[in-house]
Amino acid sequence: MMIMATQTPFKWRHFEAEIILLCVGWYLRYSLSYRDLEEIMQERGLRVDHTTIYRWVQRYAPELEKRCRPHLKTTTDSWRVDETYVKVKGEWTYWYRAVDSQGKTLEFWLSATRDAQAAKRFFMRALGACHTVMPRVITVDKNAAYAKAFHELETAGVVQALCELRQSKYLNNVVEQDHRFIKRLVKPGMGFFSFCTAWQTLRGYEVMNMIRKGQMQGMNKGDSPCW
Repeated sequence: MMIMATQTPFKWRHFEAEIILLCVGWYLRYSLSYRDLEEIMQERGLRVDHTTIYRWVQRYAPELEKRCRPHLKTTTDSWRVDETYVKVKGEWTYWYRAVDSQGKTLEFWLSATRDAQAAKRFFMRALGACHTVMPRVITVDKNAAYAKAFHELETAGVVQALCELRQSKYLNNVVEQDHRFIKRLVKPGMGFFSFCTAWQTLRGYEVMNMIRKGQMQGMNKGDSPCW
């Protein structure tokens, strides 16, 4: 499947689309810094400055996510929801994430706060995703914000009355283990310098993680993306 079939997003670029996508894909998939990629490309006879690669990631990571979303396979109705910490400008922010019972990514969202309003907004994003179904059960940890957000959505009729909110840290191991992929990628950069760049980059990490898991239609787990 050609995720980036059209060449329009690469108009006026100095480098060919294949080179840009190679650098963006490697950065989003592996634990590499921008300077690492600069050296790797130089070893292959291409002089690409690390700041150029940074700009490519900021431009094309969100584009990749947008183009992949319509092709995601449907997930199950058993959700695991949790948040992990991401440093932005030296301050901790919260990366909300959800996977299904099989470990497939449901949704993600970056928030400056960790409260009921943030949890509610994240639930709304997950419910509105094109590849998710109405949950039968949502497993969260003991954070009271999740229960408050869930009950507000239940009262408003956004989630079905039969949907169960299950607060169990042990049962949430699936999503907690899945955090490791994101943390491993964030580490080389030692955090982000702005909320915007964090949001753009993290979206790219997540969509590459989805591809790696085989969540794209026509692709199996471990397949390499065909741009």
